[in-house]
Amino acid sequence: MSVFTPGTAQSPLTEVEITISCRSLQRKDVLSKSDPMVVVYIQPFGEKIWKEKCRTEAIENCHDPDFMRKVIIAYHFEEEQHLMFRVYDIDSESAELTKHDFLGVAVCTLGQIISKGKVQIPLSMDEVTCAEGNCGSIILSVEELASVRDNVILQFQGENLDRKDIFWKSDPFLVIMKAMENGDFNVVCKTEVVKLTLDPYWRKMSIPVRILCNGDFERTLKVVCYDWNRNGKNSLIGEFETNLKILSEGPGFKNMYTLINKEKRERKSNYQNSGKVSLIYYELQTLYSFMDYIIGGTEIHCSFAIDFTSSNGDPSLRSSLHYISSTLNSYEIAIQAVGTIIQDYASDREFPVLGFGARLPPDGRVSHEFFVNMRTDHPYCKGINGKYLSVLEAYHSCIRKVQLYGPTNFCPVINLVARFASVYRDGAHYFVLLIITDGVITDMQKTVEAIVCASCLPLSIIIVGVGEADFTAMEDLDSDTMPLTATDGTRAVRDIVQFVPMRNFLQPGVDPQVARIKLAKEVLAEIPAQFLSYMRPNRIVPRQTAPAEETAEPIPLPPDPELL
Repeated sequence: MSVFTPGTAQSPLTEVEITISCRSLQRKDVLSKSDPMVVVYIQPFGEKIWKEKCRTEAIENCHDPDFMRKVIIAYHFEEEQHLMFRVYDIDSESAELTKHDFLGVAVCTLGQIISKGKVQIPLSMDEVTCAEGNCGSIILSVEELASVRDNVILQFQGENLDRKDIFWKSDPFLVIMKAMENGDFNVVCKTEVVKLTLDPYWRKMSIPVRILCNGDFERTLKVVCYDWNRNGKNSLIGEFETNLKILSEGPGFKNMYTLINKEKRERKSNYQNSGKVSLIYYELQTLYSFMDYIIGGTEIHCSFAIDFTSSNGDPSLRSSLHYISSTLNSYEIAIQAVGTIIQDYASDREFPVLGFGARLPPDGRVSHEFFVNMRTDHPYCKGINGKYLSVLEAYHSCIRKVQLYGPTNFCPVINLVARFASVYRDGAHYFVLLIITDGVITDMQKTVEAIVCASCLPLSIIIVGVGEADFTAMEDLDSDTMPLTATDGTRAVRDIVQFVPMRNFLQPGVDPQVARIKLAKEVLAEIPAQFLSYMRPNRIVPRQTAPAEETAEPIPLPPDPELL
């Protein structure tokens, strides 16, 4: 619930959670079932375009999936909020949807789901006609979310579970489900699969309380234990019911559960149980918001990295992306749009500005990580726009001093900023690297490895693509669906990359000021979530600032980026 402030006005706002399931999906693979994923789109108020909101996880070998990842969306009663759900069969690790098989689409409004509580909509191959076919259906259920800011960490172990395979031990995993008002149970989370054991120890799970039980500690939770099978037909071992109030008592007799397989109990008169599951760890954490950390004193440090490769064109020609005139070029627009907002979170408003892909004076050596102000002793620029030592002033000066060359290598600038971030891991500082580029990346594998290494650091990487180049590789780096993987098999700890093509905003007939505002919003959209994905797993709480004296002037704070 939002804060009540007398004498002010506020629009009613409710957050709702949509749970997604599908039934009878098409088979696109010859030798196996489909691996479905749902991409959710929203239609911004007053616009006719579809914008991607989020993606579910992919579920292997399943035509009747129950997705764990929820859609959290703000519900406005006074608006007609259109939603579109597109189902894909995932065929690779690529984030580009054209690389996967399309299984069907459904279109509805949020109001339609809320009015029914649960709807089942036939999938079609065309969102315009929505003609029914043999595409299966999508099931959508909705629940209002309470503003609970706690997180619960649970860990279970199993003992003497049933053997479900003839020649091997079971591959057990747990599914936690919450009871809904209509009597259904919706999937909340799953443990990992522990292979070939009847006595598994599952890893700790971190679950927001509002997702687990919507703040109702007595809401029934069903825990189901399955034996994983490669063909997607997982075998039921057994289940039990509990609630968060009981779980909150921690490890002990009350949280030792007997698994019951109801079908097996009906068939066998001497049936006792299918094993036991015990809670071995419980912790309740307070979830802090992005603004809690900023108010507590965490500083955001933004570094700019500018592409000075020859594919941008001769900067003396109007056709060049680096051409300086009375009209802002693409690089100036990106720097100004993002920098204007992010400078509010940096107390000193000083920004390191890097360049790559140019030949430098006086001898023409090629460099992939140089300071744009040409000062190795002090690489910082003061402010974004201005006549003295600003980011844009340094950029304008650099264009006249260097020779555009190549190739387009990201790895050196990523590693440079990562070295800074590696020194500050206590939550007092967070780093953002904004890379502005026009070309196809030439050191892709090294860049992937640099990002994987940096994913454990307080760092986010934003890539803005300018011009009309093929940015497929950039889409792959923005790994919203599958984590990036280095050549040695190491996976990224978290998603730290956001890619935005500028051409999506700078279109004919669009007000340039509106385009810059929308660009900045899109570029910075994932920063709060990426920021929290570092702070929370590392158990970093907001720093406490000293209380201000009553006579002191109020300190102006930057806007909350989660509300921009």
